[in-house]
Amino acid sequence: MSESTPPVKLFGRERPIHHVLGGGTVADVLLWRNKTAAASLLIGVTVIWFLIEVVEYNFVSLLSQILITAMLVVFIWSALSEQFQWTPCKIPEVILDEPTFKAAASTFHERLKQFLSFILDIGCGKNLPLFFLTLVSLWILSVIGNYFSFCNILFVGLLCLETLPFLYERYEEDVDSHARMMHQQIKKMFSEFDFSFLNKIPRGPVKEKKTT
Repeated sequence: MSESTPPVKLFGRERPIHHVLGGGTVADVLLWRNKTAAASLLIGVTVIWFLIEVVEYNFVSLLSQILITAMLVVFIWSALSEQFQWTPCKIPEVILDEPTFKAAASTFHERLKQFLSFILDIGCGKNLPLFFLTLVSLWILSVIGNYFSFCNILFVGLLCLETLPFLYERYEEDVDSHARMMHQQIKKMFSEFDFSFLNKIPRGPVKEKKTT
């Protein structure tokens, strides 16, 4: 590859990973640029998973007890705030910040639209190697689903969402290099498969359209 030719990025993207993730608060959390929010989210998700899967709490019971504890803390804090001149309880600004929620919803909508378009293109068979790779991946996912609960799969997915983008941004060049090599190997294998098997499948004659 010549020096003037820009390196090919993973999935053929041209923008930085921060822009791909939306470029806002959500991207800052997923890439650990906002370490406090990222760590809080990871710890919170881990604690909830531990209570549901390990301690075997019922989700409704767990949610009710969390709300009871929160209300008791707010009540005690409010009762003692006047005597000790503490700051009254307020809803965090992050929750009340409307642009943050709009940015998160916009990012989710954009990713969902891209995902559906991606699935539609694959289903049309425009890229046969990617079509077969997707089928195999979905089959593997279905097998995994037989051995793990939905909560475990959701936790692992959130854990990957919190770690993989950060690790990819840190080791971007190495990952892109290995991804290009794997992509070339897959294309080579499929070309051999296409030449030795698919091209030998007999095809019927193409009927010409009748002109009126």
